[in-house]
Amino acid sequence: MSTVTYNAIGYAAKTTSAPLAPLPFNRREPRPDDVAIEVMYCGVCHSDIHQVNNDWGFAVYPVMPGHEIVGKVTAIGSDVTQYKVGDLVGVGCMVDSCRECSACKEDLEQYCLEGFTQTYGSPDRIDGTTTMGGYSDSIVVREAFVVRIPENLDPASAAPLLCAGITTYSPLQHYGVEPGDKVGILGMGGLGHMGIKFAKAMGAEVTLFTRSEAKAAEARRQGADHVIVSTDAEQMKAAAGHFDFLLDTIPVKHDLNPYLETLRFDGVHILVGLIEPIEPALDAFNLVFKRRVLAGSLIGGIAETQEMLDFSAEHGITCDIEMLDIKNINEAFERVVKGDVKYRFVIDMKTLKA
Repeated sequence: MSTVTYNAIGYAAKTTSAPLAPLPFNRREPRPDDVAIEVMYCGVCHSDIHQVNNDWGFAVYPVMPGHEIVGKVTAIGSDVTQYKVGDLVGVGCMVDSCRECSACKEDLEQYCLEGFTQTYGSPDRIDGTTTMGGYSDSIVVREAFVVRIPENLDPASAAPLLCAGITTYSPLQHYGVEPGDKVGILGMGGLGHMGIKFAKAMGAEVTLFTRSEAKAAEARRQGADHVIVSTDAEQMKAAAGHFDFLLDTIPVKHDLNPYLETLRFDGVHILVGLIEPIEPALDAFNLVFKRRVLAGSLIGGIAETQEMLDFSAEHGITCDIEMLDIKNINEAFERVVKGDVKYRFVIDMKTLKA
C-alpha cells in the first residue's frame, strides 16, 4: 500500500460549514520562472471569510485563504533574475494573469480581460490545480507576481499592505490626490485606517466620516485632521460641497446620496469596500448637477503594488495589526465579522510549525 507524501501544510475549510483546520497538501516544484517562498506572516482579510463561507458563490473547496503574504525566498527557477534565496518578498491577491491583453500590457493585471488568477481558489493557468493561499508554511508563485519588501518595513505589519494597502493607495494615486486636496475617508476598519495614512502622506487634508463619535480620537491618532459623524444631520449639512475626493471603504450597503452632497463640483466618490448593489437608489441629480463622479477601484497592478510598498517605506506607513496564533484562526474570523480588531490580524507562521 503506497503512502502519499505531502510537502506543505496549511489551514483550510473543506466545506461552507466546516471550520478551518490543518490540511497537508502538495505545492508544485518551482517552474523556470517560479519563486518558492517560506511564509512568515499572512494577514487575515474579510474577503477570506467571504470565500470560506462562499458568500460570493464561486468558492472551490477545500479553501485555503490568505493573500497578504510576506516571507523569505527558499528556491528559484532557472529563469528567475529579480530574486535570490533569502530575499524578503511579498505576494498579494494575484499570482498570475494572461499577461497579453491590453490591461496586462499597461501593468493593470487586476483588470486582466481574461480574469486574473487569485492567490487562492483559482485554477492555475498551466496545470489547472486550484491555488492555495498563504495560511500555509510555503507558497510557489511566478516571479512576475512577487514583490520586494523594503528593508525598513516591519515584515509582519507590512503584510496587510499587500491587500488593504494597495486597495486604498491605488485609487488615491489614480485619481490624482495632491497636497492640499480635501479627502474624506468613509469608515475606519482595515481599509479606512490605511486610507487615512496614505491620503495624509500625499499631503491631503483628511477627514474621517464615521457613525461613531467614539472613533474621533482614534481617527486623529491615525492622522485625520477632522472627523464628521455621519449620523449628525447638522455636521453633514455643514460639509456640503467641501470635498475633492471621498474614499468609501464601507463594506455593507449604505446610502451614498448624503455623502455625494459633500463633494464639490467635479468631486470623485470612489468605492473600494462595496461589491453589492447600491441601496437605496442613487439620486442622479447629485451627479449630474455638479459633474460629480462615482467610481470604483480594485487593488492595483504588480508595478503599482511595488510602488506602494516603496512609498510606505519612505513615509513609515504600515498597518496596525494584532498578531495571531493560527490555531485561533476561527475565533479571529468571528472577531473580524464583529469588527473587533484594530485593524488587521496577522498570522505568525511560526505558530503553524509549533
